[in-house]
Amino acid sequence: MSISLNETHDPQRRSWVESANKPETDFPLQNLPFCVFSRTGISEAKIGVGIGDQVLDLSALLRSGGIPTSPDLLDAVSRSTLNAMMGLDRAQLSTLRKQLSSALDGASAPSLKATAQAFLVPMRAATLHLPVEIGDYTDFLTSAWHTERHGRFKGLQDPLPKAFFSLPIAYHGRASSICVSGTDSIRPWGQIRAAEGHVKFAPSEAMDFELELAAYVGRGNAQGRRVDVSHAAEHLFGYCLMNDWSAKDIQWWEQVLGPFLGKSFMTIVSPWVVTAEALAPYRSPLDPRPEGSPPVLPHLAGGAGTLDLTMEAWLQTSTMRAAGAPAVRISKTNPRHLSWSFEQMLSHHTSNGCNLRTGDLLGSGTVSGESADSMGCMTEMTSAGKEPLRLPNGELRPWLADGDEVIFRARASREGFASIGFGECRGRVLPAIT
Repeated sequence: MSISLNETHDPQRRSWVESANKPETDFPLQNLPFCVFSRTGISEAKIGVGIGDQVLDLSALLRSGGIPTSPDLLDAVSRSTLNAMMGLDRAQLSTLRKQLSSALDGASAPSLKATAQAFLVPMRAATLHLPVEIGDYTDFLTSAWHTERHGRFKGLQDPLPKAFFSLPIAYHGRASSICVSGTDSIRPWGQIRAAEGHVKFAPSEAMDFELELAAYVGRGNAQGRRVDVSHAAEHLFGYCLMNDWSAKDIQWWEQVLGPFLGKSFMTIVSPWVVTAEALAPYRSPLDPRPEGSPPVLPHLAGGAGTLDLTMEAWLQTSTMRAAGAPAVRISKTNPRHLSWSFEQMLSHHTSNGCNLRTGDLLGSGTVSGESADSMGCMTEMTSAGKEPLRLPNGELRPWLADGDEVIFRARASREGFASIGFGECRGRVLPAIT
């Protein structure tokens, strides 16, 4: 089933939740992202829907009979993660989106409004949790700009691997250390090759962030059965922001087979899952490939393009925080700059018969473009620490310092449609444990 635009994307629709109609909100009626939340002081985690500055308790609404539902959907939304719901038939999920849109619409029936209103929780009174039980996590490397710069910094003869434009390069990450936004990252220890040539075991001196977009797998595939690229979109449930914290000095010394301890200490994701259906109006072709690039092989050719998003990274230091100064934007980029789409990533992942499962997470890799302001990590911004980033208050940052907080934001905008957002993905660097 392909995603088509419908009444839920109508930019003229307004909600009776007034905060959802403000132009700056990430969660207007046209978005309706999912989350897992608990009320402050109550441990029970429940599935919710974002609308303005409120969370709609979805399981309570469906159990109340406020909107008609099926037994399998009612069971799925009664869980403490999104996995069971993500594995449902896409048509069933699309129907749920239409029902929620109608219930929250300003033109909804008074009785339906009253029912839904009873299950709203202010976001300030909610704690957001990791929304999905992630079984496997694969991180891709799909920005040619990011890859080529890193290759030059490491002194590689061929900064861009020969395979880069033939297949989406990836490594298998560590799912157990993926945490929700707001979780602080402790500076990791590891083996580091010093400038003088000796190897030492010490806290990382090259702490970095990586601005990424990530996709959750909805329905998986049977082992041995590959997913054709033309059907890959049917397996993508929704998207989130991801900060793939990196200790670059640890990573560069250890990386023979691929990243390991320089990455596995922590990755954080935003708590909101913006569905593929909500993002249907914001599709865009990828940027053209460099002249002379090899043609994409037939089994990866095609797909639905990518998402046209404005993705931003912001930084607030301890000094800025103490002075009451806001975070400053240090990157503004777009997934259009990548060389591979999520449909191609998923199709390639399964091309050898690998079985993806509901809840698996696919990271885009650092989203970097050609220009300096579109670089998606400190390594690129500072030429691997050689040219420190100068902040407006005069502070210099060759790498992230203890106390630095990194905040990711993203919005999808297109003329003729409402602008929708992803919420924030934020985390602070804490000192290494001695």
